[in-house]
Amino acid sequence: MSLNKLLKATLSAAALFAVAGTAAHAEEWKFAHEESPGDVQDLYAQEFKRLVEEKTSGDVTVTIYTYGQLGTENDITELTAAGAIQFSNASPGHLGTFVPEIQVFGVPYLLSQDNDVNKKVLSGSPTIYDGLGKDFESKSLKLYTMYPEGEMVWTTKKEVMKPDDFDGVKFRVMTSPILIETYKSFGSDPVALPWGEVYSGLQTNVIDAQVNPIFFIESAKFYEVTDYLIYAGQQQYTTTVVSNADFYAGLSDDRKAMLADVKAELDDFIYDAQTKANEAALGRIKEAKPDIKVIRLSDEQRAAFKDASKGIGASLVDEVGGDTQEVLDALRKEFGTAM
Repeated sequence: MSLNKLLKATLSAAALFAVAGTAAHAEEWKFAHEESPGDVQDLYAQEFKRLVEEKTSGDVTVTIYTYGQLGTENDITELTAAGAIQFSNASPGHLGTFVPEIQVFGVPYLLSQDNDVNKKVLSGSPTIYDGLGKDFESKSLKLYTMYPEGEMVWTTKKEVMKPDDFDGVKFRVMTSPILIETYKSFGSDPVALPWGEVYSGLQTNVIDAQVNPIFFIESAKFYEVTDYLIYAGQQQYTTTVVSNADFYAGLSDDRKAMLADVKAELDDFIYDAQTKANEAALGRIKEAKPDIKVIRLSDEQRAAFKDASKGIGASLVDEVGGDTQEVLDALRKEFGTAM
């Protein structure tokens, strides 16, 4: 039996057991995400659960599945498309096999440096919800929302202030052509390394650097095997929440209105929550390792990396095709980051 079939069977059995044992619950919605308890996606899911259960007076209960409980990131997206679960987080890097154009969110310096702008675009962009939304629906997914989890921070063993400083630096990236090209353009030597080998790779100098939001750097303890935390403004880790398209379409008008209200409240909640989570994580890192150096590049320094990577969008367009160019141009205009 395949992993997805096994998971679907397990979920179906669990649902039947829940119905038999708790008849008072009219509906159970399952929400799976890609992170550990207490991480940003979990903060979103927990608040989603609280709001849905409150607004339905308990007629709907939300069961949350954290990282690994239902398989990989791709597995939970497939389970959502198949209708085995109702909601899940899916990040653009993993969604690329479902909706290739979503990979535009991997283009460096696409998002604004102003999170008020990012919130407006990511929560209501016609390019995202009217345009890309149709591509999601063709894959049996309903795009519910998008939000950033925080700036992607470089952990390095040397000071990096300009692209030349990346010369000879072995930079860990996921197996993604756009990421490999991006970090080549920045001046580093990209190394595709599995997630489970990043800590040991940094520890043994197989790699010299990697990138993640600061809350993740803290929870994975990457700060223990690095010397610098560098904020270059090149990207925020952006995730989506998707629903099963048929499930969503079959909801009553009242349920859809309730979910729209929940989304609006969460659009405000998550920006504040992720900011606090990242600030708290940085504080804990500094306390645990007082000699770690935190560098925030100036606008002029960031401009050098932006200029070096200006061809990445065109490379993605060539690779993905379709309406990627139109999506990228429209989003750059909405974010105010047109080249």
